[in-house]
Amino acid sequence: MKKRLLIGVATAAMTAGLGSGLGFAAPAAADPDTAFTNELNTYGIYGQKDYNAWIGKITCKRIATGVDADAFEAAHFVHNQLEKDSTTEQAWQFLAAGLRTYCPDKLPILDQVGQ
Repeated sequence: MKKRLLIGVATAAMTAGLGSGLGFAAPAAADPDTAFTNELNTYGIYGQKDYNAWIGKITCKRIATGVDADAFEAAHFVHNQLEKDSTTEQAWQFLAAGLRTYCPDKLPILDQVGQ
């Protein structure tokens, strides 16, 4: 039951930014950390810009090095870094935004969630 909910949330997070082509893509010249912060704010995720950017970047590194073997592990890591009252949905939204911003080559990890 919990896994099915996570799959739905991950799919929604991914399609919100990718499916329509109208996602939160930042202009090429914009500061990616600021664009990332602005996107997080739309999900009700706040906090220090540098800290959130670090979480996004370290999540990419954890995926690239195999510390987090799949999107579920990556979302769990992100959730543990967010404020205590953050939701599971916000963790998945953060993960999808972080991948889009800092390591778009890792986005296919979200496709694995739906399978």
